[in-house]
Amino acid sequence: MSTKASGFQLIPDTTDKISLVLQGDWTQDQQSPDFSGLHSALQSNASLRHLLVTGSDLDEWDSTLMAFLLQCHNYCQANNIDFKTQNLPDGAEKLLEVATAVAPHQRPEDAKKSWLVSVSPANIIKYFTSSLAFIGEVAIALAKLVAGKSNTRMVDFKTFCYEAGPSAFAIISLVSVLVGMILAYLGAVQLAQFGAEVYVADLVVVGILREMGVLMTAIVIAGRTGAAYAAQLGTMQTNDEIDAIITMGISPIEFLVIPRILALVLVMPLLTIYANLLGIIGGGIVAGSMDISPLQYIHQAGGALSWTHISVGLIKSIVFALLIAVAGCRAGINSGRSSAAVGQAATQAVVTSIVYLIIADAAINIISQQIGV
Repeated sequence: MSTKASGFQLIPDTTDKISLVLQGDWTQDQQSPDFSGLHSALQSNASLRHLLVTGSDLDEWDSTLMAFLLQCHNYCQANNIDFKTQNLPDGAEKLLEVATAVAPHQRPEDAKKSWLVSVSPANIIKYFTSSLAFIGEVAIALAKLVAGKSNTRMVDFKTFCYEAGPSAFAIISLVSVLVGMILAYLGAVQLAQFGAEVYVADLVVVGILREMGVLMTAIVIAGRTGAAYAAQLGTMQTNDEIDAIITMGISPIEFLVIPRILALVLVMPLLTIYANLLGIIGGGIVAGSMDISPLQYIHQAGGALSWTHISVGLIKSIVFALLIAVAGCRAGINSGRSSAAVGQAATQAVVTSIVYLIIADAAINIISQQIGV
């Protein structure tokens, strides 16, 4: 069977209009023209405003022709050139119509440029405005809950308490014991120079109760529970479940966000107390290797225990729980409607939570120092 070489011809109609005549067999077994040649020809005509693609001389064709036509269409769209077709095969016309029904995906800008844009004053103001709006909606939902007019379900609250609490015992236990041991090792190196190894118990108790116990617990919960909140709500957004809840006249803040926030606020202080206990035990393990008897360690640690230290840690735990829950739920509620957007929401929840934790921790420490606590 004879075949005709594929090719095209540009015929100027007017100063701003050109006809693109396609010829021959546009199939994969033919050496079809590359779009780069046409691109150069079109680019050299600065006055071009209309491009008419004619297929009256076409014979056989396959996806090679469609790829070429789609490149022509995208070039014309990007350069504000009117793109029209004439006498193309019916199948090619329909395929081109389907392929051009949705605008082509725009590549994101390079990371450096997008980072600079994201920290622009306008975007920062927009972010804080939306954050305040979300916090306001949460406050209204909490007020309705207190007044008994909320759609919050206690069944969901119990489920989230279990997910954030008992399910996190294993990782909290491991981290807390190791943090207590690390604190003891760091203190032992310095205290050994003065023959005061026994005071390692004071260092571990104060450091764990006021700082490391609650902070490490919060970081673990941010990476575990905060990211889970964002992923759950983001997936619901992708599946249009949140839209369905709104359609039924139910507030997603009351129905989805409030149970998660309350569960984390309740569980976080309990996890902090548990982490504090294990951290002190971890310090005791190291103290035993320094020839400090368990009785000495317990006596010295008991002397360092103070309701002030415990209270500071518990206050931090409540504040941290609020920040983690709000960051995770906000990222999930505002997530896009794709699998990639859900992953970005989970990442945003963790990063935002950790930044909030560090800022809040520093602020509480400064306030505690100023009031002498």
